[in-house]
Amino acid sequence: MPVSTVAIIGYGTAGQALAVLLGRNGVDVQVFEQAGEPGPVGAGFLLQPSGLQVLWQMGLLDQTLRHGAIVSRLFGQSASGKTVMDIRYEQLDRRLYGLGMQRGALFELLDAAWQPRGQLHAGTRVVEVTPDLRHIRDQQGRHYGPFDLIIAADGANSCLRSVPAPVRRDRAYPWGARWCLLDAAQWEHGDQLRQRYSGTHKMAGLLPVGTRPGDPHAKLSFFWSLRSDAQQAWEQQALSHWKQELAQLWPECAGQLQEISSHGQLLRANYRDAVVRAWSRGRLVLAGDAAHAMSPQLGQGVNMALLDAWTLAEQLLHTHDVDQALASYQRIRRSHIRIYQFWSRWLTPLFQSDLDSLAVMRDLLLGPLGHLPPGKGHLLRVLSGTQSGVLGKLALADEFVQILQQHRDRVGPE
Repeated sequence: MPVSTVAIIGYGTAGQALAVLLGRNGVDVQVFEQAGEPGPVGAGFLLQPSGLQVLWQMGLLDQTLRHGAIVSRLFGQSASGKTVMDIRYEQLDRRLYGLGMQRGALFELLDAAWQPRGQLHAGTRVVEVTPDLRHIRDQQGRHYGPFDLIIAADGANSCLRSVPAPVRRDRAYPWGARWCLLDAAQWEHGDQLRQRYSGTHKMAGLLPVGTRPGDPHAKLSFFWSLRSDAQQAWEQQALSHWKQELAQLWPECAGQLQEISSHGQLLRANYRDAVVRAWSRGRLVLAGDAAHAMSPQLGQGVNMALLDAWTLAEQLLHTHDVDQALASYQRIRRSHIRIYQFWSRWLTPLFQSDLDSLAVMRDLLLGPLGHLPPGKGHLLRVLSGTQSGVLGKLALADEFVQILQQHRDRVGPE
């Protein structure tokens, strides 16, 4: 390992996974997190085979499978009942599936795995990296360092993204969402991500996300699409009016909403589209959403963060030269992620925009694309996180895939 002291900015998935991996390799890790009480942000997400393989490589797959919910199908309908999306993992490989998981569950698993534990500076917002790229300064003017390496994993709203080089693109999406966790007990689609659309201006979704340590009750992650500039107006309208609107769009899920009694139960989420020119400069390197923020349409954020962490840690472990390790990390991750940035940017307006005319094209073409080769194979690989570039594939180890199959054979779909 060519570095002995590392500062990680941000304690989200990328920062957590890097703290675990680098700490295991004997690195003195210090993490700087702006939240006073670090914890998960958001309700739930879908772990793809690509991200699950990283957790397997980290020795955390058993715990992850224990808490997650098997998701074998992604199904979306228009308000009229027309099937827009019907994607099944078995069409790619009958042994594969996604895993719905609560953000709190993964946060706790990664937090417990950070052993030997370094220092966590909670309530510390880093705002500057000094010109020598070895020291950092927080919002209160305190300086820290020197460090052999500084990893900016400070999320989609990163203030350090432009340090390596001026960014190509960094802008907020006009649409965001509201999220919450709901009781899964009465939901009949326990192994499916279900979505409902009205044009491109209304979208709701329910994803089974399993349990979390200390709470055996299975949950659903609920999603409601909402323009960012309409968030305040939504909070001011009567909750009953919104529930009625949702019930008209998706009668099947109306019963799940009974436990929502206030607007505050639904957390606000905003998204960015960021493309950087360089992932590193000197002893500063980007990871996670700081390097490649995108909309959640493809559900790849957590998976990409895990892949970033694994790749960076592996390059540092097996390369004696830091510059070479960072260059290899950028080359490997950029070649994989480009196709996801492309599709995320082009698919987002089909589901979240003011252009309802795009919904006609979506409803006519997306379904057939998912059933006809070569579109079917490409779509399935993008979904599972195993597409790399236009023609390449991310390899999945046979032993890992067998473990997935054995777990499903043992517990079955929820």
